[in-house]
Amino acid sequence: MALPVEEWRRCAARCRAALGPALRERLEAAPLGEALRLGCGLLRPGAEEAAALQRLCRRASTGKEAAAARWYRQEGNRRFGRGCYGDAALLYSQAASHELPGSPEVSLCFANRSAALFHLGHFEVCLEDIARAQSHGYPDRLLPKVLLRKVECLLCLGRVQDAADALAAVENKIAVDGIMTGPEHQTLLKKLNQLKLKVRERESCPEPALEACGDAQRESEIWEENDNISGASSSLSLKFNAEKGRHLVASQDILPGQNLLKEEAFVSVLCPEEGESRLLQNSSEMVWDAQVTNADLYCHHCLKQLLASVPCRGCSYAKYCSQNCADTAWEQYHRTECSLGALLLTLGVFCHVALRTVLLAGFSEVSRLVEQSRDDDDDLPNTKARCKHPSEALDTRTGTRAIPGCNDNGQYQSSYRAVFNLLPHAEKHSPEHKFLCMLSVVAICRKLQEAGLEAAVLNQESSEKGSGPEACEKTSDELSPELQIMAEAMLRHVLQLQCNAQAITVMQELGSGDGAVVNRKPVRLATAFFPVLSLLNHSCSPNISVSFSGTAATVRASQPISSGQEIFHCYGPHRCRMKVAERQQLLSQYFFECRCQACLEELESDDKSVVSMRNSFCCPSCQASMQGEDVLCCSNEACARSVSRESLSRHLRDLQRQIKQALELLRDSKADEAIKMLLKCQMDARNFLSPEHLLMGEMEDHLAQVYATLGKWQEAARHLERSIQIVETHHGPSSVEMGHELFKLAQILFNGFAVSEALSTIQRAEKILTVHCGPQSTQIRELQEMKTCLLELPRSILQRT
Repeated sequence: MALPVEEWRRCAARCRAALGPALRERLEAAPLGEALRLGCGLLRPGAEEAAALQRLCRRASTGKEAAAARWYRQEGNRRFGRGCYGDAALLYSQAASHELPGSPEVSLCFANRSAALFHLGHFEVCLEDIARAQSHGYPDRLLPKVLLRKVECLLCLGRVQDAADALAAVENKIAVDGIMTGPEHQTLLKKLNQLKLKVRERESCPEPALEACGDAQRESEIWEENDNISGASSSLSLKFNAEKGRHLVASQDILPGQNLLKEEAFVSVLCPEEGESRLLQNSSEMVWDAQVTNADLYCHHCLKQLLASVPCRGCSYAKYCSQNCADTAWEQYHRTECSLGALLLTLGVFCHVALRTVLLAGFSEVSRLVEQSRDDDDDLPNTKARCKHPSEALDTRTGTRAIPGCNDNGQYQSSYRAVFNLLPHAEKHSPEHKFLCMLSVVAICRKLQEAGLEAAVLNQESSEKGSGPEACEKTSDELSPELQIMAEAMLRHVLQLQCNAQAITVMQELGSGDGAVVNRKPVRLATAFFPVLSLLNHSCSPNISVSFSGTAATVRASQPISSGQEIFHCYGPHRCRMKVAERQQLLSQYFFECRCQACLEELESDDKSVVSMRNSFCCPSCQASMQGEDVLCCSNEACARSVSRESLSRHLRDLQRQIKQALELLRDSKADEAIKMLLKCQMDARNFLSPEHLLMGEMEDHLAQVYATLGKWQEAARHLERSIQIVETHHGPSSVEMGHELFKLAQILFNGFAVSEALSTIQRAEKILTVHCGPQSTQIRELQEMKTCLLELPRSILQRT
């Protein structure tokens, strides 16, 4: 959720409507700093808007709740008892996030989670959880059981000597604690003796140690870095003009798959999903559920996927992949954000990114750039001049042609200076939107003051200034001068994000992920500022692909790019997915009219767009194409049937509901019923959808998924090949979409032992995915593993297939 919750948006709209015309006009015309000063008085403590926001924040509780911890731990125990170890591990993580650090209860969560991780085969992570349980005061009487689990992990990892030492320590502990005769103790002794035998066997017949789970060290791609653009290839150059602004062009011929840019996000914030709150909304009693969201699956600092999260010391929301990430986040920004969790979830990701940006930059740098921007504005004669593009403004001042965002040496770096110089387009946002953003930023700053966090926000630099006469004179309606500066920068960043926010996406597994065929879809994981990546202008037919690893973005050429040609990114609307009118409407949020080659060709052509033709309806009587607007007529003159577009659209929506029901049957392990329903949907669709309609391809893909679940590999491959034909028609033979579909087909053919077909498909998938995702991507590694396995089969099998 980029913007604040709907209720706060309505509240801000009412507040603005209640203003007098003169004040409203002043707010609309004022620079950002002046607008904030005027807006501070609208959100005083006790004001209606402040009380409404407080109520909304209670619905997004991020505090630690002992009752929640108990519920999650008990639910985890139930799932563990049913053998659902993955679910159990996640629930124990939830429980740990609600316990106080250092408490015996949190040690129980870590110990229980270590048992689930052991059953899942994550032995290294299991050892980490055992260590966490011990460091948090795990009860002494229960310790031998956990220590024996440690011995088993070490044996599984081939660390025999470490296992022997750990076993000796357990024996010694049991001896010191005294002999007990209860059944639990007898079970413990039996387990100990079994492990002693295993250790002796391994010592006499040592096996090679298993490699620890995790990313293997991989060779880096060789490239020459640009001297003037941080993280960019030397094959790029930075240009600037009034029409295009800052943009990148090729300084030499570029080949498909060539690496053009590697950039770490200056700042990133994990996107909470809808329904993130642990409480059922508008409910007076505490109710928790076992729903898992991205906030539970990924590290809130580095975005690495979580197996065993380290909880924040102060809130139940933030979770990390390691203690190092937790400590780094705390030092850099989370010590300030922690108590604001509910407010930030209520106000949306853009406000959160804006706050984290100024915290990472530090007050000194923020203050320097804000003061500089104020001086620049003072040099300009009027408000309209302040709103001009930087190229025009620069001419007015000194005539210099320096590119905005570059340092004194002319280098464009992935720095706060570059972020600050991204265009906020303050004059182009609607007055209502600017007012909402201003009031939201004021709310954050008010909360910082109330929580006593102002000194932390200002990095302790202004603590002495805060006690001076100027600070004493400010009224309760005002922010301190220092906090006013931070607020001005935050408002600038919130406005910038509408045009410059970059979604960090991951290919997320659908379902449990334990099947023979892994189905993945792209999911928005976080919102970030990438100042160098933001230099790329939009095209509905881009010539690059962007992939992500944690908080790092990599840009690769997706097609040949000639020297002098501009490098184009797609901001979302793509010619293969939308008609030109839909694309233009969506792109209006970026305050420009797209004039890319794809748009110009479609606007100048009298013919229907390719997307319209492929996703069109066909005649229910003769299956010829239908033409028209509100009333569609059959293109076959011999038929000449007419149907209302609304009638066919209603039929399409009904079909989509049925497909959704079929997939729910599959999730409930009712594969045969799912197949029947999907085949019925397919027959129905043929009566009114064109053969190339994307939904026809989706149904083939779903059928392939169901047949693969049943182990019917030939049927699965047949349906997926039909889906691939439709994907190729829409997206092209070298598209990343084709690469993902071929990857799935390779898995199906591999599992079906169709060796020659599998090797051929692996080769096609590798060629495409290497261009878009790079030779080190997860999918490429999996394809290479499948190929190695197939090539190592006996020659007799290879010849037979």
